[in-house]
Amino acid sequence: MGKSAKPPRVSELDHGAALAPIDRKLYAKELARLQVELVKMQYWVKATGFRLMVLFEGRDAAGKGGTIKRITEPLNPRGCRVVALGTPSDQQRSQWYFQRYVEHFPSGGEIVLFDRSWYNRAGVERVMGFCSEEELREFEQSCPEFERMLVRSGIVLLKYWFSVSDAEQEARFQARIDDPARRWKLSPMDLESRDRWEQFSRAKDDMFAHTNIPEAPWFTVEADDKRRARLNCIRHLLSKVPYEDMTPPALKLPPRRKAKGYERPPFNEQFFVPNAYP
Repeated sequence: MGKSAKPPRVSELDHGAALAPIDRKLYAKELARLQVELVKMQYWVKATGFRLMVLFEGRDAAGKGGTIKRITEPLNPRGCRVVALGTPSDQQRSQWYFQRYVEHFPSGGEIVLFDRSWYNRAGVERVMGFCSEEELREFEQSCPEFERMLVRSGIVLLKYWFSVSDAEQEARFQARIDDPARRWKLSPMDLESRDRWEQFSRAKDDMFAHTNIPEAPWFTVEADDKRRARLNCIRHLLSKVPYEDMTPPALKLPPRRKAKGYERPPFNEQFFVPNAYP
């Protein structure tokens, strides 16, 4: 007998029939409505001293960054931060594993969005061999207790896993290769992870088994349709915050006071950027 065939990759989205892409006009209209609600939520968060922390995890090109962008677009950046940490330094590697994340946690009235988080240990570090088996076991034991402590302290912690199929990830990788403006999004590490689809699936399943706790459960976002995924995620996020509309009344612009005794310098003494688009 010859060698048995390699089992086909299993999509994370094989549990149901695929939906047709969402209508663009419907998407634009609903996104605009949800973004207004996000602004209302931020006013309430600031007024009440609420602390909200949201983790975005998932495979490469699953749509995490696009969703984060649509959440932050309408918000005041003084009260909403995105944290996307790079490779830890030698000093950080010698620290308690969670230490470099803690310094970015929200103060009262703040929203913090993590574009990947401490779950790097259970995902890329595990699959790529960047952590030891002992470090992984310690993470699996410590992470639930760490998150329970955060929730007890009053932080609302939301965890989203963006689930994308093998075929869709492949198409998005190719689109990044073909588009010079987006080619920076595809790294050698992404290509390496592409060849380890099954290992990442196993790592994700184990991660859920150890860290899907009642105090901070995982919420899976079906992300083969980016636009639908964004709307579903934002809508769900809003449903988890007990906000009220605390939008201040619109300001009234009074008549501008006329300046007295001031003459502007001649225009020919200034440098202007040339207009290249007549």
